[in-house]
Amino acid sequence: MAAERYYATGRRKTSVARVWLKPGSGKILVNEQDVSEFFRRKTLELIVRQPLELLSAVSAFDIEATTLGGGWSGQAGAVRMGIARCLIQHDERNKKALREAGFLTRDSRQVERKKYGRKKARKRFQFSKR
Repeated sequence: MAAERYYATGRRKTSVARVWLKPGSGKILVNEQDVSEFFRRKTLELIVRQPLELLSAVSAFDIEATTLGGGWSGQAGAVRMGIARCLIQHDERNKKALREAGFLTRDSRQVERKKYGRKKARKRFQFSKR
């Protein structure tokens, strides 16, 4: 039997991540770069590794992800969700722990659009009485 590969999609804000998970040594590639190179901040790298650390499977899988749209934070959250979904495909018993940790819930918050007559979505121009 060929090596098992699992595929899942993760989304956050306007970012989309396609994630492939296969048994391996713990190497994580995002857009063909190492996770620490792609996400230059340590906090974003920690966000990506959270589902693996929860299940004590950091060095059990190789992960390949492609992300597009949004910024660093949104892409990290999208990759995290994709990894969590792949881990469920690998073993259905992981679902309860990942659900309780909140890794399967889609964070659907979007930026509110700018309105006319305002500086931003809600901020107003400075009011002058005189």
